[in-house]
Amino acid sequence: MAGDLEAASEAYRAALQRVQDGLAEVASARADVPKVRERLATAIVTAYRSGQRVGEIARVTGYGREQVRRILRANGVEPQGAGSPDD
Repeated sequence: MAGDLEAASEAYRAALQRVQDGLAEVASARADVPKVRERLATAIVTAYRSGQRVGEIARVTGYGREQVRRILRANGVEPQGAGSPDD
């Protein structure tokens, strides 16, 4: 019986440690989001200026076309309107 108590206690401590490790990983990932979002915005602008269409950028990023346009505008680029050949 003592062996089961020790094993259960150790399993419990290990589970708590996994939770703590997971929380630390989540905090780290959250801290990275603004930097990664900025990198993505820069890549979107670069792709658009290199001739990639809004629709293709949207497909690759998973953003909607209007979100891509908002990112472009926020970075000083005026995209072509919806339904244009650029879309």
